[in-house]
Amino acid sequence: MANFICVAIVLFSVCCFVILLNLEQLAVATDDHVWGHEQEEVYHHVKVSSLLPQYDCMPSSPKGQKQGATLEVLHRYGPCSKIKYEKTSKKPTHTEHLEMDEARVKFLRSRVNLQPKGQKVVESATTLPATSGVSIGTSNYVVPIGLGTPQKELTVIFDTGSDFTWTQCQPCVRSCYPQVGSIFDPRASSSYANISCSSASCANVISATSATPGCASSTCVYGIQYGDSSFSVGFLASETLTLSSGDVFPNFIFGCGEYNQGLFKGSAGLLGLGRNPLSAVSQTAIKHGKYFSYCLPTKSGRGSLTFGNNGVGSAAAFTQLLTSSQYPSFYFFSLQGISVGGNQLSISPSVFSTAGTIIDSGTVITRLPPAAYTALRSTFKQLMSQYPSASPISILDTCYDFSSYTTVSVPKINLLFSGGAQWNLAIQGILYTSSISQVCLAFAGNSAASQIGILGNTQQQTFNVIYDVAGGKLGFSPGGCS
Repeated sequence: MANFICVAIVLFSVCCFVILLNLEQLAVATDDHVWGHEQEEVYHHVKVSSLLPQYDCMPSSPKGQKQGATLEVLHRYGPCSKIKYEKTSKKPTHTEHLEMDEARVKFLRSRVNLQPKGQKVVESATTLPATSGVSIGTSNYVVPIGLGTPQKELTVIFDTGSDFTWTQCQPCVRSCYPQVGSIFDPRASSSYANISCSSASCANVISATSATPGCASSTCVYGIQYGDSSFSVGFLASETLTLSSGDVFPNFIFGCGEYNQGLFKGSAGLLGLGRNPLSAVSQTAIKHGKYFSYCLPTKSGRGSLTFGNNGVGSAAAFTQLLTSSQYPSFYFFSLQGISVGGNQLSISPSVFSTAGTIIDSGTVITRLPPAAYTALRSTFKQLMSQYPSASPISILDTCYDFSSYTTVSVPKINLLFSGGAQWNLAIQGILYTSSISQVCLAFAGNSAASQIGILGNTQQQTFNVIYDVAGGKLGFSPGGCS
């Protein structure tokens, strides 16, 4: 009997041990699952090969409803673009691209800090304007528009940091740069008209170009020069602008440039999307109410630029659009903080509000106040310490060598805005790839706290970005294009 009791006790003990062991293993498995879930939430796990640019044009199309006037957006230097570069006009290297970006940023800062001087454009369409302007070299995205009657399709750069729309025109008085397709000839359009020097539109030119207009034979002469020495000079005119078959705008004010040079090569001109009365946003407001949105694609993808509410705003997070009294054309917003790897950095909101922050489609790399960038870089480096560092490239000082890896884990970065909105950046918005052995954090720090912050187009890629200008709101949602 005693032996039976002993055996029973042993069996009971074994059963309890097995049950406890199973429970412990279940607990460990559960902990692993939770830990793995947390890792998945705060890290991007990506194949290194996916960080390299694709050389084939992707057949993807923008998502969302097709309301409003929607234009296809292509990367200027990508395989989908119609703009081709010959040996005499090569695409910029990564270093050149980033240096041009820095030139643009320096000018944007000067526009905010200084009122336009409005230097005079002398009375000739062949004379350079005397004032500097925004560097156009890093405006990466182009769209097709129709101009004239009958309409002629033109491929133009679009830029939220510019107010003035212009295109190359025949006759080229001194020079025009090479572009896709033939140059617009106003003599072939029945709807073209020059604008007189005494018109209100001519008076508005100074606020859109920072140069006082000239006058030649009673016709208003504009001039606009950009920070990289690119420029356009010509006659202020009105013409029929066609965005789609149902979106036609007669009497659209634009610059008919007869003397043009610089880094616009391939494009026919520029579509200005700032807030000025002469911008395309203001001139199409009669139908679209100063509401537009875009999705900036990666180099091999396709995106969209839409005038009017196309429905993407229903799934978007919004924050308030702010206006600067010094330069009201820029799109300011309130950046409140940054989180990296799921943890918010210890940065006071006053760090961002000292100079303010703008969103810009033409700037490539996001610029942060010094204190904010230092905190971001320090935390990012800690979470990326398992990867070997690489040499910096131009303004990018935090780089890694991924050549020995097939996959990498990159901490997610969230931008935190007023009103509680959060922008969870895609991997394309976190890393800038020069080569697999030189992949860099796609942020840069300003040299002084008094310099404006800028949300650049690298961070905006693949998101719907919505400008409700009349409503004073800036929105964003993922998955706009691929």
